[in-house]
Amino acid sequence: MTHSPSAPSPTSHAPHPFAIPLRIAGLTEYAESGCAVPVPGRSQLLIVWGGKGNVHLYEQPHPAARGFALLGRSSSQAIGLNPADSLQGVHIEFAHYPLGSAADQEFDPEFEKLSPCSTVCMRLAAELYAAWKEQPSEAEPYRAQLLFSRLMSELHQELATARDASDDWLSQAVQFIEANYNEDLTREQLAERANVSPEHFSRAFRKHTGRTFIDYLTMLRIRNAQSRILVENTAMNALAPQVGFKEGLYLSRKFKDVVGMSPTAFRRKPKRIAALNLNHTGILLALGQTPELGVYTSWLEQNKAHAKPGVSLNPYGHTSSTLYEAVAEANPDMIIHYSTAAENRSLLPLAPVIELPFRTMSWREQLLTIAGMLDKLQEAQQWLARYDEQVDRINRALDERLGRRGTAIVWEIAGDKAYACSGSYGRGAHILYGDLGFRPPERDWLSHGYVETKVEELYSHKADHIFITGTPSCPESRPYLQRLLRSSQWSGLEAVRGKRLHWLHDSILFCGYDPLSTQAQLNLLARRLLPDHKFA
Repeated sequence: MTHSPSAPSPTSHAPHPFAIPLRIAGLTEYAESGCAVPVPGRSQLLIVWGGKGNVHLYEQPHPAARGFALLGRSSSQAIGLNPADSLQGVHIEFAHYPLGSAADQEFDPEFEKLSPCSTVCMRLAAELYAAWKEQPSEAEPYRAQLLFSRLMSELHQELATARDASDDWLSQAVQFIEANYNEDLTREQLAERANVSPEHFSRAFRKHTGRTFIDYLTMLRIRNAQSRILVENTAMNALAPQVGFKEGLYLSRKFKDVVGMSPTAFRRKPKRIAALNLNHTGILLALGQTPELGVYTSWLEQNKAHAKPGVSLNPYGHTSSTLYEAVAEANPDMIIHYSTAAENRSLLPLAPVIELPFRTMSWREQLLTIAGMLDKLQEAQQWLARYDEQVDRINRALDERLGRRGTAIVWEIAGDKAYACSGSYGRGAHILYGDLGFRPPERDWLSHGYVETKVEELYSHKADHIFITGTPSCPESRPYLQRLLRSSQWSGLEAVRGKRLHWLHDSILFCGYDPLSTQAQLNLLARRLLPDHKFA
């Protein structure tokens, strides 16, 4: 029997990739088994559908929660889990056919993270795990294989979308909408810009954002309306064209559809607030309001002790998806953060994000801005008046003791480096330079916001007064400081010889750039500069 040249021979490899599941385990079972290194040539897939914890890969922890997925191939690395964590999900070890072929290299690159994966993937993974634990039924003997194939297909589609999302036409469309939400935008206009059909635009946009084009545009407009109502308290007819509506009555109606209440009711209601950085949390506490979600140092935690309880957020311990979940759990009416934060846009579906400038707005201006949004402007002005009275008393005492203030530096030590900050970064410099009349060592020395130098070279930066916020907490950092203190260059500085070297011994306190931290920093600086004064 002969075969035509175009027909594949019975022994030729199929041009399509196939994958076969070999081991499937729940995450608790997988963690308790010791997370064994996979057989060479096999691939791994991990999907989380519940709980929170860390997934370890190449000895690095990756925060994981619902929607976390990891796919890849390594003959030397297991995906590590801590049995004490509460992660719920599945770990799958599988092989491609033909083994070691170019197909498995193309379709399964070395570890790729998808976070979040869709509910479809999580549902298929859960069904596959349940089917794997059961005996195959006579009616559906290939059910596990079918579910695995569907899971892999869906997962690879989502990975392909995620790879292209940062620079494809969808991202450009979203950026255009966000920059021009107050214009008369249509689906057809945006589809034409992207050179796709309106129908394809609608389908792809919804998959990319989770919302229809109209819903997304309306959400942006209403969130911006909420922000302006809070910050500026603009009348509806004046506000409507600023956010993309033709008149105030229609804006009010859409506002109530999205927010669940009228603009007036929203402006007046007590706000549940998520403050996503240390300084804005401190401002709220100074105004007598504990945020539902806030960022705290140990010092700020003490000042929260007598207020109503609020949830503490570690901003460095989250992925974008777990941060979203943490903020969603707080159910905020408004979110406050710095305008430079990359995550602000992704949080807009939850609440309006009030973005305050970083470095260009002083702590006083931030206090008054936030107070105005909460109808607490009088409380903020009274707080500042009391603070300024204290500054005046300290300045009169400094006039008697020092006369002309001279220059000052505040150093913060981290590792083998030391950092001196301008007033816009806080660290007590805003008090020394802004309130107490000291000057930086040189006119343009802090023009970039801070100066970095080696700890052992601090002696090269001379000032009349030198402040060090605290000794390094890390033992590896202390030898650098010890070598500095033993050096003749350091002991020869006029500030050191004249006993104008001030150890503040509270680096955590000096991280704050908020009213409460600032007042405590002022008190400590006064005690160092005026040790024998009655109010120091």
